[in-house]
Amino acid sequence: MQEETISKQVRVLTLETNGDLLSGKLYRLKKGWQMRFMLGPSLQAEDVRIFCNHPNEKRKKFSRTLYHEFLFVSPTDHRNDTCDTFAMVDLVLAGSFHFYFTIDGSDQQSSVNGQGYFLVDPTLTVGVDHLPLDCIQCQTVISKSLGSMYHWEGRLKVAKETGYNMIHFTPIQELGHSNSAYSIRDQLMVNPTFSDEGKTATFKDVLAFVRHMEDDWGVLSMTDLVYNHTSSDTPWLQANPECSYNLVNTSHLKPAFLMDRMLWHVTLAVADGKLEYRGIVPTIQHESDLQLMEKYLMDSFLPIYKLYEFYTCDVEAVVKKFKKLVQEGKVVEAGDSKLSEESLHLIQDPEYRRLETSVSMTDALAVFNVDKPGVKSRDERIKKCCEDFENHLVKLNQVKIDAMNDHIATAVKNFLANIRYRFVQDDGLRLKTVTRKQPLMDRYFTFPVGVPESSVEDDESLMDFDDTACIIMAHNGWVMNYDPRKNFAHSDSNVYLRRELIVWSDSVKLRYGESPADCPFLWDLMLEYTRTVVNIFHAIRLDNCHSTPVHVAEFMMDAARKVRPELYVVAELFTTGESLDNLFINHLGITTLIREAMSAWDSHEEGRLVHRYGGVPVGAFIQPHVQPLVPCVAHAIFYDMTHDNPSPIEKRCVYDALPTSALVAMACCASGSNRGYDELVPHHIHVVKEKRPYTYWNNTDNCGHMDINMANGIIAAKRALNDLHYELGIQGYSQVFVDQMNVNVVAVTRHNPTNHKTVVLIAHTSFTYPPHSKEKADVRPVIVTGNIDEVILEAKLVHHGSHSYHENKDVINGLPDFSLKLKKHIQLKDSEMATMWNDDNGKKSIGLTNLTPGSVIAFRVTLDNKSSSSIKSIKSMLQEITQEHSAESDDSIRNIISQLSLVDLNKVLYRCPSEEMDDAFGFGAYDVPNYGPMIYCGLQGIMSLLSKIRPANDLGHPLCANLRDGDWLAGYTARRLKVHATTKKLGEWLERFSVHLGGVPRYLVPCYFEVIITGAYMLLLEQSWNLMSSFVNNGSSFVHSLAMGSIQMCGEVKSSPLPGLSPSLKSDDSIASNLDINRQSTTLAAGLPHFADGIMRNWGRDTFIALRGLLLLTGRYQEARLIILSFGGCLRHGLIPNLLGGGEAARFNCRDAIWWWLQSIQDYCKEAPHGNSILQDPVSRLFPEDDSPPMQPGVKDQPLHQIILESLQKHATGVSYRECNAGFNLDRDMSDQGFNNNIGVDWATGFVLGGNINNCGTWMDKMGSSEVADTKGMPATPRDGSAVELVGLCKSAVSWLAEISQTGVFPHKGIYVEKCGQDIFVLWKEWSDKIQEKFETLFWISGTPDPDNEPKPELINIRGMYKDSHLASQFWADYQLRPNFPVAMVVAPELFSPNKAWTALQSLQEELLGPLGMKTLQASDWAYCGDYNNADVSTDPKVAHGFNYHNGPEWVWPVGYFLRAKLHFAKMLEASQPGVLSKTVKFVTQTLTHHNEAIQTSDWRSLPELTNQNGAHCRDSCPAQAWSMATILEAVRDLELIF
Repeated sequence: MQEETISKQVRVLTLETNGDLLSGKLYRLKKGWQMRFMLGPSLQAEDVRIFCNHPNEKRKKFSRTLYHEFLFVSPTDHRNDTCDTFAMVDLVLAGSFHFYFTIDGSDQQSSVNGQGYFLVDPTLTVGVDHLPLDCIQCQTVISKSLGSMYHWEGRLKVAKETGYNMIHFTPIQELGHSNSAYSIRDQLMVNPTFSDEGKTATFKDVLAFVRHMEDDWGVLSMTDLVYNHTSSDTPWLQANPECSYNLVNTSHLKPAFLMDRMLWHVTLAVADGKLEYRGIVPTIQHESDLQLMEKYLMDSFLPIYKLYEFYTCDVEAVVKKFKKLVQEGKVVEAGDSKLSEESLHLIQDPEYRRLETSVSMTDALAVFNVDKPGVKSRDERIKKCCEDFENHLVKLNQVKIDAMNDHIATAVKNFLANIRYRFVQDDGLRLKTVTRKQPLMDRYFTFPVGVPESSVEDDESLMDFDDTACIIMAHNGWVMNYDPRKNFAHSDSNVYLRRELIVWSDSVKLRYGESPADCPFLWDLMLEYTRTVVNIFHAIRLDNCHSTPVHVAEFMMDAARKVRPELYVVAELFTTGESLDNLFINHLGITTLIREAMSAWDSHEEGRLVHRYGGVPVGAFIQPHVQPLVPCVAHAIFYDMTHDNPSPIEKRCVYDALPTSALVAMACCASGSNRGYDELVPHHIHVVKEKRPYTYWNNTDNCGHMDINMANGIIAAKRALNDLHYELGIQGYSQVFVDQMNVNVVAVTRHNPTNHKTVVLIAHTSFTYPPHSKEKADVRPVIVTGNIDEVILEAKLVHHGSHSYHENKDVINGLPDFSLKLKKHIQLKDSEMATMWNDDNGKKSIGLTNLTPGSVIAFRVTLDNKSSSSIKSIKSMLQEITQEHSAESDDSIRNIISQLSLVDLNKVLYRCPSEEMDDAFGFGAYDVPNYGPMIYCGLQGIMSLLSKIRPANDLGHPLCANLRDGDWLAGYTARRLKVHATTKKLGEWLERFSVHLGGVPRYLVPCYFEVIITGAYMLLLEQSWNLMSSFVNNGSSFVHSLAMGSIQMCGEVKSSPLPGLSPSLKSDDSIASNLDINRQSTTLAAGLPHFADGIMRNWGRDTFIALRGLLLLTGRYQEARLIILSFGGCLRHGLIPNLLGGGEAARFNCRDAIWWWLQSIQDYCKEAPHGNSILQDPVSRLFPEDDSPPMQPGVKDQPLHQIILESLQKHATGVSYRECNAGFNLDRDMSDQGFNNNIGVDWATGFVLGGNINNCGTWMDKMGSSEVADTKGMPATPRDGSAVELVGLCKSAVSWLAEISQTGVFPHKGIYVEKCGQDIFVLWKEWSDKIQEKFETLFWISGTPDPDNEPKPELINIRGMYKDSHLASQFWADYQLRPNFPVAMVVAPELFSPNKAWTALQSLQEELLGPLGMKTLQASDWAYCGDYNNADVSTDPKVAHGFNYHNGPEWVWPVGYFLRAKLHFAKMLEASQPGVLSKTVKFVTQTLTHHNEAIQTSDWRSLPELTNQNGAHCRDSCPAQAWSMATILEAVRDLELIF
């Protein structure tokens, strides 16, 4: 289905650093589209500049070397969040375009960091009508078989009447002596055979006829451009031999030329019977003949000519020269030179003369002219030096001799293979006798005309004279499995010597050099040739493209597009793979590659090709107008047969011609054929040997042997198939399904996604002659949903034995003994091949009752009334989603969604199974058969699957199968929302959709389900962001994704209520909210799915670490306020609960939650409108006294400021208590001593302290539980004493209170402390100053030893850091490097000297920072174990039952504080360290890209609790964690505010 509204198509290419996109990737686009470049994670922090040679304005022209910069723009106002920035190119020209980008601010390609190409398709028109590329129907004609232009009308009208809309002419230029259609003699002259008596044909005449074809027939034209070779008798070659690879400019070919002449003389000897004495006769027929030939060549003939001498030196002469120099020169002392024998090599003679290879005499003297131990005279020394030198030369020569022997062996092998193919093989040429015209192997080089061929020796002498050597030119050809990027005539190739070339002996390979300056004549000639051709023809085929130098073809195509901007470029590539194909496509702007059905070895492969070369699956998903740009397969023109291959009647059988054509016609791409195929010509119409012309079109009854019409061959069927192919393309039947019904029968379905009309074609192929031509296919019925409107066509070939085939000497003729039986546009009841019946489910079954080999049937299917009505209703619902004015209706989805609150959106979008089941409505996660339960019950659960299925059109996914099988998921989606009053209307809307969906044909259900669900989902996301703060609403996609964590984690769960609020609490009118404070029960889950419901949902520390990011920064002030007040009402022992348990079941076993709560109050006061008013809000005390039983709301109310004071006073005084209900039933893993807690303040330092060796009161709270490892009841990380982050949080709290108490906002000035039996009042500022005074002295570990402040230097593992705690019971724990001190840096930065802080942060960065999280312990620490496995049942105490939870695994939430600290201190240091801030911003941005990527790729659309080492996935981690999302969002916020 096409989009209902017309939107500009946009394709987005995401760039990555070092992204060399040239490596075999193809990106196709269309004019009028927009190309966008977006920055991938690796580039979002870089100064990226992008340049492209596509014009940046429509009026500008293309120049390959002229690049334009396209500036990046941001759709948001966030300055440092670059995840959504993009550069855009509006595509106005066809062709191939190159882009590159830099990250160093440069505009030079030499600084490129990544590059690539994209291809823009041309727009073809016939007259004023647009011709889509997939509608092209091209027939190839051998131009020389058209005869004079007088005859073209009648001969080419065959193509027009058969329904082709493009004719491909082989080259129309004058041909060479071989008369090969591709061996051109004169590129600037029309083939003289086109001339009529008295009138010479010109290019103007051809142009006039081409225009006649377009204007009067509606047929476009194409011809070949041949750049790689020219005919060996081309006149300008003699005058300009530099245009060829000859023995003057390419002297390394001399040995190959001599090999060629040697083998040619063998041909002559065999032809003349001169080798019969060796048993080698002119009539070679058997493998034994080849064996005799091999023995003769290897043992007797080839060794005579010592080809190795072209590569070896004259040892005697070189030694003689060496000796003379030694006698005359100075002795080189041993050891004076760094050269060795191994470094002395032969230097190839550049002219390749025999025995003229040399060595460096300077090096030779340095290596060999040295003193020799034991010699007694100068003469003896010289003799010894010469002997050693001579031995070395012999070794060097032997290496060359061995290499030559290998070349000769390969050459002989290839020579014999050629003889075998030409004379012996059953599937070869089967030549009878060796003659000059039928040689053993074609020659590789031209031979000067008029020079006698007397002997090999005489031939060799020709190489010594430039006037003859320059006209000995290398022929062209192709080399199997050769890298097409390399020139096989280059000096580093031995292709000619080794006889690896499949040679075209009538054509000379052209030598362009690297630029026009290297061969001006050839470049100028070919440029004029190119312009002449493209001025005439609409399209060109690049002949032998894979062997044409890329830079040459690139230059010519640029020139061609200046003449014809909408040039259609076709090529047939024979490379080693698709990636190399794409290299040529990208450089040359090739629009379409030629593909051939004849390459298929059976019907299954032929069906696969139909599927591969175009279209999307039937029932494919609707893609948005903005899509990722993904690599694609090259556009294809799919031929049933190309002109350079045997007839299918030879290769397969005559009965296959029609079904193969039918399958090609059903392909969703361009189609093609060769003249003669439709006429059933049973042999190859050879581009060299064929001399007869084509027949004429004669549609009268008076049709002679020179004429054809619709009665011949399969022409009438091909016309019908071409009409069908065009209809399918022009009307948008873009969806394809191929069904292999049995070994020989293939069904192809083409579907129109807009009107849902369908065409099904079934073809009975016949790759071999069937035993019985009338045997009916045994295939299952075709099941059809809808109405069968008509049989479009049914056709088959019928054999008549009364005629036999004879080649007509006057014209190219086809088989006379086969006729076509064709019916078109009939009702199914009139079909001779099929019948129909209805099954019990109302589906129609078509039985193929008479589908004989070679038969084809195609029928048209349309929707029934019920399906049409259902789809119409769904489209109407889709309009509600896409059109904003639809919100005016009360029951429209836009209006319904606009009424939803953020709490409602939690129900609609998210909820993991335990949250859903907590409602007791009977719903859980939807379980997809053969896949499993969805992770969320809400729409995100569906979207996490659809977002992967839709782009890939993965209709085979179990979810799609489930949708096709029934409407259960649609019904579930609606019903689960109907049970809630606030989401009921949305549920009813989705229920209406579900009813309509039930009337849709099942194969279309996934498509329509997806488009509605995705549309609704997008509206729900928009509503979510609209209800949040401006920071979120106007933020980037990254901010949006992080903010959704607020909705993921915040919801109503009955088993996890908040304690009752004070009845006297009033709504805060300054907070925009639709929450009813009297029924507020929104809580914040710590993580999903492990901490989603019950007592495990609401954790004090998790809630308040996450509260600022998920509630305050998102603008959810009311929820934040009520959660703060609810937890405050639970105050006991000066603490708030670790686990809330609804209040009454709260556990008070953590020391840190109270400090995070106090920080959240401070944050609320600063972030919320009139935030300080919360301090006066009444709080109902659940436990008015530490030993009170739970009280009802309203029994004891206190203002929040009093609760704050009490918590701090308790700490100031100190509290020791035992947990209520302590014992096994409360905590089965805790030891008895672990239930004992204490908190307080060390008034010598002002540091808050508490805990003991038996419990863990901070976030690192893993309690050992393994009995076999003896860790049960042992905390892994007690962190008692003064934990660094708690000291920082305390400092933040008392400093803030000191500030606001001065203004009267907080009515309490301080607390009382007992000293020497007296209560002494301590002001908040005094407490703050005490902490400030002592902090760095006691926590800082200097970068260099500091004995005065290092009582235990032996425990220091790393310097330049802040300790994790002070006075912990575990004496080593203070000195462990953990990621906790950045918390203190963020909340109380004044505690830290900026330079020391920076040093410590660098230590953390180097030691702890991972890809996504931070190691919870330095890797070099004895306790480090980086992988968490809670199911570990080993006896290893370090890891058993996940004991290392906080001893190595990389937690995400500390990263947020680390990054915020980096930003803060970088800003402070900028004055003294210029540039540090910008570097830090870049670093922070780079780091955050990993989190953005993690969210987008996570099915949970969230950040995990933790990862294993180096960012590896951790199975036991929560995949969605509140504080992970929150602190990263806070870091993004700080990044935005840094400047």
